[in-house]
Amino acid sequence: AVIDYGVGNLGSVSNALVSLGGKVRVTQKASDLKKADKIVLPGVGAFRDAMDALAGLELIDTLKEEISGGKTYLGICLGLELLFEKSSEGGSCKGLGILKGDVIRFGERNGLKVPHMGWNQAEIKNKDCPLFRDIEDNAFFYFLHSYYVRPLDKEIVAASTNYGCKFTSMVRKDNIYAVQFHPEKSQEIGLRFLNNFMSLR
Repeated sequence: AVIDYGVGNLGSVSNALVSLGGKVRVTQKASDLKKADKIVLPGVGAFRDAMDALAGLELIDTLKEEISGGKTYLGICLGLELLFEKSSEGGSCKGLGILKGDVIRFGERNGLKVPHMGWNQAEIKNKDCPLFRDIEDNAFFYFLHSYYVRPLDKEIVAASTNYGCKFTSMVRKDNIYAVQFHPEKSQEIGLRFLNNFMSLR
């Protein structure tokens, strides 16, 4: 189930999963989340708008229940950020609170532009993460974001990336996988990453 909450990058995500043999339903229905074996929450756009959209669709409680119940989840970009307790985007805004920590904006430093846009490397911290199977350390993925997550629990950091500062570019906790980069825009490496997700049991 790929969640359609009006601000996601749905076409390229669902097309990539279908191209890998996935049976994909793009949905706004809680019942579809309950029936699916995996949930994908893609996202581009503003944190508050996304939370408001999820609330308007009455998906927040179901999403929390399915994740806490052990259903495999992949968050992409905003789908990573929304897992945390709050974001500073547009003033403080409450997130899903599934993971402890917050989301802050990049500072303008060292002449680096915000948003962070383009190809950058993911330094793998969790070598056992199955989504990195057959992917080399420091492989390049495509990024497009102005904010990044700060997990309180450093044990869940599966990869980090440097852009003026070292930030968390992937988290993994039990059935939760979430990335700041866009695997659906990351060509062959991204498809390999998504195929590893599809292969999870």
